[in-house]
Amino acid sequence: MEDGHGRATPTWLALREPADAAARSSELVDALVDALAGTDPDADLAAAGRRRERRAPGRRLVVHDLGCGTGSMSRWLAPLLPGPQHWVLLDRDADLLAVAATRVPERAAGGAAVTLESHQRDITRLGPDGLSGSDLVTASALLDMLTGAELDRFVRSCAAARCPVLVTLSVVGRVSLEPADPFDRQVEAAFNAHQRRTVGGHRLLGPDGARAAVDAFGRLGFDVLRRPSPWLLEAQDRELVREWFTGWLGAALEQDPSLVARAGTYAERRLAEASAGRLAVTVQHEDVLALPR
Repeated sequence: MEDGHGRATPTWLALREPADAAARSSELVDALVDALAGTDPDADLAAAGRRRERRAPGRRLVVHDLGCGTGSMSRWLAPLLPGPQHWVLLDRDADLLAVAATRVPERAAGGAAVTLESHQRDITRLGPDGLSGSDLVTASALLDMLTGAELDRFVRSCAAARCPVLVTLSVVGRVSLEPADPFDRQVEAAFNAHQRRTVGGHRLLGPDGARAAVDAFGRLGFDVLRRPSPWLLEAQDRELVREWFTGWLGAALEQDPSLVARAGTYAERRLAEASAGRLAVTVQHEDVLALPR
């Protein structure tokens, strides 16, 4: 899943890309398309006199993808959005960006062209003008990796751009394995504590990231939609299940070494079930769409 420095590897990102694509909320994409077209994305959000700025017909959509990794968000979303698009991919990992640069998305919906540029950036240090010129900001599997201060900076940078923000696949701290094992819940609790660990004197948001983002965008005057986006992994996903389980258990044991004594036989049994296609896993995530008023 990660290398020894806590960075996602290209192999892990490639393995999870199909599951990510299947999990992301198509309902939020529909709402996003409506918002970009200048129409009301949700009747419950209608308000008298509210108008959204329309993009000029034919003008390309400029998308900033934050923490882009190998570019899976662009490959998933670009074909779902109409009209020409230009994606600006930002990540601090040069190796991941190099992969992203070689895998330009398919054409947009309707056959319009999609172009791409990439820049090595630490997105946790974006300033108020870091996203200027953007029509859409996206990110995936990001919020749970931020601290409170980093999230605040991220939200304020997005607010300064005054454009829609789609953030997908934030973990919310709930998983289920079938068949169930009583030890699952202890591992889950330790993993969630690991997600909320303190790094460099700052506490990560972990499973609280999505909710914190919803609150932060709301305070800055955005309308916010939330939808579940669970991984539903079964027999055909056995390689991903094995890799996910190994990382999940490893983080839990790092957080709570008292679990090590029971983990050996548990891991052996679970990995055997995964290899045989008998272990089904649901990992709950949440997608968030924030729309400026």
